[in-house]
Amino acid sequence: MCGIVGYIGKRDVAPLLLEGLQRLEYRGYDSAGVVITGPKATGLKMVKAKGRVRDLEAKVPARFKGTTGIAHTRWATHGAPSDENAHPHMDATGKVAVVHNGIIDNADDLRAKLTADGVEFASETDTEVLVHLVARSQAETLEERVREALRLIEGTYGIAVLHADFSDRIVVARNGSPVVLGIGDKEMFVASDVAALVSHTRQVVTLDDGEMATIKADDFRTYTTSGTRTTASPTTVEWEAESYDMGGHDTYMHKEISEQPDAVDRVLRGRIDDRFSTVHLGGLNLDPREARKIRRIKILGCGTSYHAGLIGAGLIEELARIPADAEPASEFRYRNPVVDPDTLYVAVSQSGETYDVLAAVQELKRKGARVLGVVNVVGSAIARETDGGVYVHAGPEVCVVSTKCFTNTVTAFALLALHLGRIRDLSVSDGKRVIEGLRRLPGQIQEILKQEDEIKKLAKRYAEAKSMMFIGRVRGYPVALEASLKLKEISYIHAEAYPASELKHGPLALIEPSLPTVAIIPNDDLLEKNRAALEEIKARSGQILAVAHQEQEKADHTIVVPKNEPELDSILMGIPLQIFAYHTALALGRDIDKPRNLAKSVTVE
Repeated sequence: MCGIVGYIGKRDVAPLLLEGLQRLEYRGYDSAGVVITGPKATGLKMVKAKGRVRDLEAKVPARFKGTTGIAHTRWATHGAPSDENAHPHMDATGKVAVVHNGIIDNADDLRAKLTADGVEFASETDTEVLVHLVARSQAETLEERVREALRLIEGTYGIAVLHADFSDRIVVARNGSPVVLGIGDKEMFVASDVAALVSHTRQVVTLDDGEMATIKADDFRTYTTSGTRTTASPTTVEWEAESYDMGGHDTYMHKEISEQPDAVDRVLRGRIDDRFSTVHLGGLNLDPREARKIRRIKILGCGTSYHAGLIGAGLIEELARIPADAEPASEFRYRNPVVDPDTLYVAVSQSGETYDVLAAVQELKRKGARVLGVVNVVGSAIARETDGGVYVHAGPEVCVVSTKCFTNTVTAFALLALHLGRIRDLSVSDGKRVIEGLRRLPGQIQEILKQEDEIKKLAKRYAEAKSMMFIGRVRGYPVALEASLKLKEISYIHAEAYPASELKHGPLALIEPSLPTVAIIPNDDLLEKNRAALEEIKARSGQILAVAHQEQEKADHTIVVPKNEPELDSILMGIPLQIFAYHTALALGRDIDKPRNLAKSVTVE
């Protein structure tokens, strides 16, 4: 969840590390730190600070020179945000420094044993346990010292280790938290995310779980935690450094909302087959005979990805007529689920590294299930662990909250549903109809974006609400869930989402003039039932903001969106509510790209 950056070469390392940390600020964090050394250094030099990277940069002295270093942005799991709890952590001698993403599950037991042996701890973190374990090892090489320490560790980690006595190298390891090596010209980089690397190199090696690496200025080698050498071939990152810039926008979120017409065009490009009114998804590794044998589809995701999965399940049932449902991966993996060989499992993750989703994939694979991935990041852990899948091609998403990746993920599910439907019983005419609808999406999204000024006025009007209700029915309910989440994440306004049909079963008790309701009202066969829900709210003096295909008489305000095919309307109806959440948060002065307490890629439990 936090960020790791490391470098070894000939350049002045501190500016490189600070730049890398700035590239990773979008992941969410509460403190930052950097430690450096070099061939002529007598030891390690460290600076840490609670707060933002700019606070750390202000504390770095002018004479802070070195050619090797590691740095970190921390998202608190053990111990409150403070200078002491910030990474890197060092041992008492000042020779060993470690940065760590993840959670050490047996940290309390190890801390107690180390304390009994006379070790004094300087922080409340679980990571400091690992530092002392490495420092106490008497092995001849740094690699073996790290391996000895990791044998005692239970939990997840992505780590980078620096040792004053082995200043020609950095040792890294991965188990459940991403670690990426960047290959340069007589220099090497390491990071938890390629965003920190792409301005210097696009040649990367992604470590697998249970894998370690040693990087030197002119070389690297990979091996397992037991010491067996592994073969790692660099791949080329497809995204340019400019993809991570704001591009003239005030925030990344605004930029990413505005990028959605192009992003949706990318996920469609090269996949539509007009001749047979279907789509090509070669990465599925699923032939027609296997596809026809599928009896059920289970979609697993967390947060926004779970909501995309809910819409995806509806699309699959409507177009392919295969029973489908979605479930939070964080719940699925703990309930000893029955794994059916006739069920196709689909794992959804923007980063491809979400730990709860990855752990669910690994458990399913252990039980013999077939698992597909729907992810954005090529070469990510979930993409590598699954049997096949669909890349959503949204491009880098820097803001902590997801917008364009959600839209592209739902569009990718529409492609998957159409593909499976045409293999089964979906008619040529329906296939053609859905394809025409997909092609209209980019232009219709652009139409919605042109309404931003009007939506901004509405957001300012509702920004003083202490709580809001979001409702939708069938296709509209997952849209309501996602819109509710967006508002919570960046404005900190409490919001609830319910099926519109459930209002009379309890939530109506909350309705009053001070509680606005946002209603998703597509012009489909449930239009009149949705209008009846508006009647119930107005009868109790509730305010209503409708998102609909036409003005709603009972609503106080209506955001009108273009009409597409009924199956695809959900893709469009969520976009004005992204804009609404954005401008509500802006009116309240929130830090939109880095909302409090949240991180972009949740790689811990």
